[in-house]
Amino acid sequence: MQYANYVPPNFTILHQDINTPFITTDNVQEFADGENTDFETVFVLADFDSSDYNYLYKHDNRIVGPPVVLYCAAKEEPLQFSCRPLYSTTMLNLSLCFTGFRNKEEMKNLVNLVHHMGGTIRKDFSTKVTHLIAHSTHGEKYRLAVCMGTPILTPSWIHKAWERRDEALFHAGEEEFRTEFKVPPFQDCILSFLGFSAEEKANMEERTLKHGGSYLEVGHDRCTHMVVEENSVKELPFSPSKKLFVVKQEWFWGSIQMDARAGESMYLYEKNDSPAMKKAVSLLSLTTPNSNRKRRRLRDTLAQLTKETEISPFPPPRKRQSAEHCLSIGSLLDISNTPETCKSSKPSKSSTPVLSKQSARWQVSKELYQTESNYVDILNTILQLFKFPLEKEEQVGGPILAQEEIKTIFGSIPDIYEVHTRIKNDLEELLTDWLEERSVGDIILKYSKELVKTYPPFVNFFEMSKETIVRCEKQKPRFHAFLKINQAKPECGRQTLVELLIRPVQRLPSVALLLNDIKKHTSDDNPDKITLEKAIESLKEVMTHINEDKRKTEGQKQIFDVVYEVDGCPANLLSSHRSLVYRVETIALGDQPCDRGEHVTLFLFNDCLEVRNHTNKPITILHRTQLHLIHLLIFKQSIHD
Repeated sequence: MQYANYVPPNFTILHQDINTPFITTDNVQEFADGENTDFETVFVLADFDSSDYNYLYKHDNRIVGPPVVLYCAAKEEPLQFSCRPLYSTTMLNLSLCFTGFRNKEEMKNLVNLVHHMGGTIRKDFSTKVTHLIAHSTHGEKYRLAVCMGTPILTPSWIHKAWERRDEALFHAGEEEFRTEFKVPPFQDCILSFLGFSAEEKANMEERTLKHGGSYLEVGHDRCTHMVVEENSVKELPFSPSKKLFVVKQEWFWGSIQMDARAGESMYLYEKNDSPAMKKAVSLLSLTTPNSNRKRRRLRDTLAQLTKETEISPFPPPRKRQSAEHCLSIGSLLDISNTPETCKSSKPSKSSTPVLSKQSARWQVSKELYQTESNYVDILNTILQLFKFPLEKEEQVGGPILAQEEIKTIFGSIPDIYEVHTRIKNDLEELLTDWLEERSVGDIILKYSKELVKTYPPFVNFFEMSKETIVRCEKQKPRFHAFLKINQAKPECGRQTLVELLIRPVQRLPSVALLLNDIKKHTSDDNPDKITLEKAIESLKEVMTHINEDKRKTEGQKQIFDVVYEVDGCPANLLSSHRSLVYRVETIALGDQPCDRGEHVTLFLFNDCLEVRNHTNKPITILHRTQLHLIHLLIFKQSIHD
């Protein structure tokens, strides 16, 4: 194959890199009109906007740019074949589709650039399309791209890729490059907000601007969307036009989470007096709590209404009692209204035997079960609403958090959930077949080793978990939106993720108090009295273990802080047996005038002393007798303070 090179700017580099014979010419016509069938002439042009290019293109000659030759030489591959002029491989193997373009000239120019960079164009959107180039967030192609997770980019992506066409090994499909050209979810959208507090409204308006939209006051005729806080707004202030989307706040946060405009039909706001809601209310008034058949029929009818009217399947959030005191729905043990005729019924795992006079010991044991059941529900909510969705490999818009961040936030929550599910089941079985002699303490003792294993890793790093949530929520808009959506669901009871995650920190002390209460109502001749004491002691040991581990963790963290703070700090300062006892800021009283008044920091460890002066050079003292003296002085000082 013969190469004819028409004076490219990097002629010398090209010659050295490809190590292939070629011909240079100032007259492309003498080769362009050749009809030699023994070889093919490929023209390498550095300018695709010249008269020579137009002449060669008009006569159907094969044209490539210098980056194509350099790319193939680096890969040790034959020249890329293309029926069109190919300047670079910047968009090789990419298949693009366009939507929302009205200017034909702009479209034609973009198509040519894509072809020059090795990409292909498809008229209709399909699974073969790798990128959608969109001028707006409207249209069927946009919706399909969102559903399929196809990147949706602005035309600027093509122009910027063309600017980098001479970088032989650069590819426009690289995620880091294309990220800045994503079509923002609120592009072409003008939003207004109804029913939100001033603080929340300001936050949403700020995020609207960050995600490509704009906002106006409620009622402005230019608004395309009115976002409604459905729990506080009972009636719209005006009748919206057909052009205005009236949507619930979940649409707003869902769009940010997906990094794409969500379909409005799933999030339309429904007034309480709408025909669908009136029909549902009338059906509710006709049903009675004791009619299972009517209850099922109501459930099916409401499900159908939800489907027909596209009402969100999630009811509005409601207030919820404290996790340690509220009862689970339809509690197995709530038999206070059971009629006397049920006393002789045979006990089973689905019902609690009715006692004419329920003992105080039984009542407190029942409370222990109810709080345990509620605690397990909270842990399940954390896993189902937050952890598992964040861990999904395929997410619209890509992963919301890195795996390391997810691990830091949730820690050993799955292990805690597993052990408490088994505790709950054992308590349920015990109370179902209740006898005063049956042991509550045995259940806690049975799982004490697992509690020691699962709780310290979470409790000790809870502050780090909380800090990670705060940082990610501040730095990652999609995570902030994810939290907004899920924290508004009824399962969360209007609690934030941080508030839910603090429950494991509070749970063991709560269990210890309840066990102590059960012990008070247990007679001295009951074998469970001694077992309960052992169970309470085992929980204290778990909490002591947690506190010791926490002190060690904090001590290690403090040592790391010292290492990072002091330049030239000895590497051997980091040791598993070493902990920071005290840090003192002092002023030096040296013999030399130049030394006096210097600020000196003393880092007192359990086995050494680090002294840092203004030169930041540490001096290590390893005399234990002197350390004991310093410990004593600090102890006396703390007493005076």
